[in-house]
Amino acid sequence: MAASSASLAGASASDLLRSSTSGFSGVPLRSLGKGRLVVKSRDFSVAAKLRKVKKHDYPWPANPDPNVKGGVLTHLSRFKPLKEKPKPATLDFEKPLVDLQKKIFDVQKMADETGLDFTDQIQLLETKYQQALKDLYTHLTPIQRVNIARHPNRPTFLDHIFNITEKFMEIHGDRAGYDDPAIVTGIGLIDGRRYMFIGHQKGRNTKENIQRNFGMPTPHGYRKALRLMEYADHHGFPIVTFIDTPGAYADLKSEELGQGEAIAHNLRSMFGLKVPVISIVIGEGGSGGALAIGCANKLLMLENAVFYVASPEACAAILWKSAKAAPKAAEKLRITAPELCKLQVADGIIPEPLGGAHANPEWTSQQIKKAINDTMDELTKMDTDELIKHRMLKFRKIGGFQEGVPIDPKRKVNMRKKDLSITKMPDAELQAEVQKLKKQILEAKESSPIPPKLDLDEMLKQLEKEINQEYTEAIKAAGLTERLMQLQEEVSAANADYESLDPSLKDKVYKLRVEFEKKLRAYPNHGRLQKYLKYFNELSEAKQLSGVSKDTDTFKQELKTTLGQVLSNPKLKKEFEALKDEIRSVGASSGSDLDEELKKKITDFKKEVDSQMVTALKSMGLDVAVKQDKATDPGTEELKEEIVKQIDSLVNSSEDIKSKMQLLKSEVAKAGKSPSSESVNRIDALVQQIRRNLAEFIDSSGLKEEFEALLSNGSLDSAADRVTGEEAREKVGANSTIS
Repeated sequence: MAASSASLAGASASDLLRSSTSGFSGVPLRSLGKGRLVVKSRDFSVAAKLRKVKKHDYPWPANPDPNVKGGVLTHLSRFKPLKEKPKPATLDFEKPLVDLQKKIFDVQKMADETGLDFTDQIQLLETKYQQALKDLYTHLTPIQRVNIARHPNRPTFLDHIFNITEKFMEIHGDRAGYDDPAIVTGIGLIDGRRYMFIGHQKGRNTKENIQRNFGMPTPHGYRKALRLMEYADHHGFPIVTFIDTPGAYADLKSEELGQGEAIAHNLRSMFGLKVPVISIVIGEGGSGGALAIGCANKLLMLENAVFYVASPEACAAILWKSAKAAPKAAEKLRITAPELCKLQVADGIIPEPLGGAHANPEWTSQQIKKAINDTMDELTKMDTDELIKHRMLKFRKIGGFQEGVPIDPKRKVNMRKKDLSITKMPDAELQAEVQKLKKQILEAKESSPIPPKLDLDEMLKQLEKEINQEYTEAIKAAGLTERLMQLQEEVSAANADYESLDPSLKDKVYKLRVEFEKKLRAYPNHGRLQKYLKYFNELSEAKQLSGVSKDTDTFKQELKTTLGQVLSNPKLKKEFEALKDEIRSVGASSGSDLDEELKKKITDFKKEVDSQMVTALKSMGLDVAVKQDKATDPGTEELKEEIVKQIDSLVNSSEDIKSKMQLLKSEVAKAGKSPSSESVNRIDALVQQIRRNLAEFIDSSGLKEEFEALLSNGSLDSAADRVTGEEAREKVGANSTIS
């Protein structure tokens, strides 16, 4: 008995369990769970109570019962259909759609309750809803796509896997004692082709999200992914990775276990894989946590997925010190699928249904399946060396750089304003330089009537720099820096000039300006600032006058030369001399002594000279408009004289018009040089009454027919203005009244 006890004491518990007499040969200790060991004094037999465990069936049965509630997913452990449907989540920009849905529901409810036919109204509302949905989802902003990618009901990696595979077996563990639930790996079949699937897995509700760590992997997850990649590489399985993570889990424990090393190891190893690799971004891809399984031959993205190095909120907090600037950051980061395809970071876009992938997960999964098949058909045509080179070149071409281009030493890169060393010119030296330039300008003016063209650019730049610095210090001393920056952001967001700004924003600008000007007078260097402004204005004016005078003088000289060439034309000179001789031979002392033929020759000569002048001026780049003389037809002059006579007789014979004319004169005299609005209204009323009386007289007389006949013949047509008979009649009456 003592010997037996000694042998028992020297043997381990596992040795006892593996003994032939125990009856548990080959059973590991862990499988016994909380076993209750009973050692009997005679034969040392061991009794163990085994814990019941739930049976896992991987993969699901070959012929699952189609009538099972929930479908074939009920045969799987860990990931089964949710017992309750997920609650609908409405994003902020989708609220107008919710209102339309509510209206449709209300009308349908009313139709059910009353028994009336509201089919037309329901169809109209549904059409309106579909159009609004299409308009909204075809013009999404980057931040709206970010919100869709983070939608709580968006289908996860396993949702897509079970929709696109005929069979799938999940593989667990990193072979170091851990199994990260945030990364799921397994082998699956698509159309008879075997793949290794690796992807980030988020939860579909709060409980699952806690279990999956919200899709943020630890180092164990990346080591598990690398183990399965090497397994697939060894057996020749193509690899498909699904990216959907806000980033790697950045807690203290993960850093202690080598988070950065695990990601770096994955990046290096993925470039050496000899099998085709496809990565698909199904949600959000955040930084190195996404890239650790994303170094692929082809990177595809769902239409509303995003891929970024830093989330918009983090970027806004760094650059604008506030997460509220996330929409602006999302736009600047260029993280959406269309933008990344333009930058050649992504290689293709997988379409989503209107409303996002969560609106129709099955349809979205089929689009992913089609994209995998098409891309894999392309990649399987490459041999091993081509695949590795293709993957390397994909990442080598991202971004751009220049070699051998010298960098401007004056450029300040990655430096804040307070770190920049501002070289300031001493006040005395600056004043001396300005006085020297002013003296040169005065001396040059005395020697020449034309102001000199001086090179004042350097001095103006220096003055502008000094003025800006003084204003910056004054704003800081007045304590208005933050208000000014906030107002600048509001104005830039309005994207409009000052005149078209919102009145409330204009009022803010005005108030800040008034407040600053008041505090500026109390600024210690106010006198110095005023002096710099005075220097700047004087030198700017001198520079402007110098340039303008020089340009004006040059233009005058060019114009004189051009017109001289026209007037010295031998043909024109010959015609001019011939006209002079003809006029002398007639002995005419005025234009009325000339006959019609000679008048016509003079008019034709004048037209020819004008034509050549216009051609010459246009050759200098000038826009020339020739003013035509009005027709001087004798019939027109006679009609005008007749109209004037008739109107004068009417005015003299009509007491009504006479009284109105006298009243008009007295009103004009009373109004003086600065008439009031009432005086102007009375004068206008009297003028209109007189015009109407004159127009009635012209209509009643025979002048109207003669006037319209001349108008139809073109005698009254002007080169600048062609008017109707009514307008011309009113003009004649108005001119006569004023005269």
